Amino acid sequence: MKLAVIGGGGVRSMFLAKSIAQRARQLQITELVFMDNDEKKLRIYGSMAAHVSALLCPELQFRLTSDPEEALRDADYVITTIRVGGDHMRVREERIALAAGVIGQETTGAAGLSFAMRSVPALAKICDLVRKVSKPSVKVFNFTNPAGVVSQTLRDMGYDFTYGICDAPSGMLHQFADLYGVPAQRMTGECYGLNHLSFFRQILLDGKDILPELIRRRDAYTETDLRFFEPELLAHMGMVLNEYLYYFYYREKALENILHAPQTRGEVIEEINREMTAELEKMDLDHDFEGCLAVFEKWYGRREDAYMANETGIRRNKAWKFDVFSEDDGGYAGVALRFIDIAESGEKGSMILCAPNLGAIPTLLDDDIVEITCDITRDGCIPHAVPDPDERALELIRRVKSYERLASRAIRERSRAAAVDCLTLHPLVNSYSLAVKLVDQFITLNGGYIDGWK
Repeated sequence: MKLAVIGGGGVRSMFLAKSIAQRARQLQITELVFMDNDEKKLRIYGSMAAHVSALLCPELQFRLTSDPEEALRDADYVITTIRVGGDHMRVREERIALAAGVIGQETTGAAGLSFAMRSVPALAKICDLVRKVSKPSVKVFNFTNPAGVVSQTLRDMGYDFTYGICDAPSGMLHQFADLYGVPAQRMTGECYGLNHLSFFRQILLDGKDILPELIRRRDAYTETDLRFFEPELLAHMGMVLNEYLYYFYYREKALENILHAPQTRGEVIEEINREMTAELEKMDLDHDFEGCLAVFEKWYGRREDAYMANETGIRRNKAWKFDVFSEDDGGYAGVALRFIDIAESGEKGSMILCAPNLGAIPTLLDDDIVEITCDITRDGCIPHAVPDPDERALELIRRVKSYERLASRAIRERSRAAAVDCLTLHPLVNSYSLAVKLVDQFITLNGGYIDGWK
C-alpha cells in the first residue's frame, strides 16, 4: 500500500512519520512519500521525518520529493496538509480582521475565508492529479485549514473521494482517557457539528456515558482543554465543547485578549517556525539527529505552550516532548490511519470525521459537510444520526454552515457578492459593512494566488 503526504515539509512532519511508521506493518503500508514544493523545509523537516521512519520501520520505503506526480502515482491514500503563502499570509489576513474589530482566527474567524480562497485552487490541482495518476479507489484526507470550508468546497467541486480530518476531537478524547488513567481506545464519543464547531453529546468509557460526571470533575478544567471554559458553561449546556467554541461563547474576551497580547497566534507561530528553521538549517541533519531533535523540542515546545494562550489568557500545564519510541497518540495522522485500518480490515468501526451529513443532523442538507461520529466502511462512511440535537447548538451550527456554503460558492464562482454574503452571516462578523471591507482587502491580499474574482 502506498501513502502520499502533500505538504511533507511542514514542521509537523515528524509526527506524521511516527504515526505512520508505527502502524505501517499492521496496516501493510509499504511505501510512504512526503512531497513539498518548499525544498529547504522538505530537506530539514522531511529528513527528520525520514530518520524517524527508519528508526521505527526500516523496511518502509520512505521517499522525499518535490514532484507531486511522483508522490501521487499509484497512491492508495493521500494526506494533504499545505499552507499556501506560508505563515506570513496568515499573519497578514488575521491582522486585517483585527483592524476591523473582529476575530481573525484562521479556521473559525474571518481570516478563514481568505485562507480558503488560496487553499482550494491549490488543492483542486492536487485532486485533479489524484484522479489522473492515483489508484481508482484512492481516498484523500484533507488537513489543510480551514478544514470545514475547504472540505465543503472540494466536495461541491465533485471531489467525492475527499474527507476532512482534524485531531481536535480525538485529541480531547485522549486527554479524557489520560484523566481517567485508561488506554485511549476505551474512551469514545458521540460528536456532531462542524469542524472546530462540534459538540460531544456523549463521552463513553467502555460504552458507559460519563459526560455528566466528567463536566463536574474539577480536575478536568486543569488537566484537559476544558480549561478554556468555565464549569458553569458546560453544566449549562450539558455537553462537552470543542475548544474552538471558546471564540463564540467568549467572543468579547477572546477579541480583547488578542488585541492586548504582544503577538497574535499567527505571529507566534511565524516567529517560532522562522527561528527553528534557521537553527536547524545550520545543523548536520544526517549525522546529528539527537541534536536536531533537541532544537526541535525547544522551539515546538514553546509553540505548544502558547496554544490558545493569547486568546484565553490560559496556558497548558504539561511540558512538551517528542519521544520517537513512545506509543503514538495519533494526531491528525491517527485520524487518517483509523479510517484506513477500519476500511482495509472490513471490520465495523467508528470515528469522528468531516463527511457528508446524509440526514444525520436534522435541518442540514444531505451534502453539507459536518464533523460527526461515523461508521466506516470500505466504500466510505455513514454518520451517526442525531435525533435530538440541542437547539442552542443546532442554531449556531446552521448559521456557520450557511457561511460555509456561501464561502464554497464564492470560491467556486470567484464571486465577491457571495463572499460578502458569507461574512455578513458569519457570527463573528455579523455586519454587511464590515464584510464588504474585509472581502475587498482579502481579494487584494490574495492577488498573487487567485484571479478572476468579480
